[in-house]
Amino acid sequence: MEINTLSKKLLFNTIRVDTVLEDGSEGSGTAFVVSHAHRRGTHTFIVTNRHLVDGVRRGGLVFTQKHNGQPLIGKRFQLNIDDFPHAWFLHPDPEVDLAIVPMRPLEQAARDQGVELYYHVIDSRLAPDAAALLTLDALEEVLFVGYPSGVWDHVNLMPILRRGTTATPIALDFEGRPEFLIDAAVYPGSSGSPVFVYQPDLLRPNQSRKFLFAGVIAAVFFREEANQLVPGPVPANTYATVMGSEMIDLGLVIKAQAVIEVMNAYLGHWAE
Repeated sequence: MEINTLSKKLLFNTIRVDTVLEDGSEGSGTAFVVSHAHRRGTHTFIVTNRHLVDGVRRGGLVFTQKHNGQPLIGKRFQLNIDDFPHAWFLHPDPEVDLAIVPMRPLEQAARDQGVELYYHVIDSRLAPDAAALLTLDALEEVLFVGYPSGVWDHVNLMPILRRGTTATPIALDFEGRPEFLIDAAVYPGSSGSPVFVYQPDLLRPNQSRKFLFAGVIAAVFFREEANQLVPGPVPANTYATVMGSEMIDLGLVIKAQAVIEVMNAYLGHWAE
């Protein structure tokens, strides 16, 4: 498969996170790669949710290998990280469910084992600023990429592409926090999935499409027995069930600006 379209590149934005939790159960989630231009230069990070790295005994990141600049489709490389929870830098606001790790030492660890990693980055400049958010409608089509319920093409190492719509206006902070809702099928394993606003070019509908990096899936809404709706983190445990509850296809998305904040915090911290 030639990686010659934006949609095909999205397949290589994400990285599968496989974990063993403290209770011995296995889990999976999603991470993705972001490049960020900073006054200290351009840096690349892996981004996921804080709740996917907390309480983890062992964790590994699953990549596709690269040869001569091209992906070796189906050629897996799992980079296991010692002391997995402590490898991640957390968003300075403990209420923001984000964690990052710099890409450079991970690539070096892979090269030390004779492996080149294939991935495509999400440029942080694709994140809309406040002015750009105001140009978006209340209802926008969204696309997200990840491993819902641990499902993926494990032969070709491909994630699952899914679509939905915004359920609250992105320009507004849902419940006063830098978040918004999407109407989409969000399941365990979707945590950490990047979310994009998908806008067809009306002038050239068959030729060009626009993607904005909108945010990161962090939680799903459940209907409890008393018909109360509550948001909860999308569990990392692939086999987890929520007794007496059902998911109602509303996902909570942390806005992309929070990803920029945690990267800036990391770079500021290490600059001091």
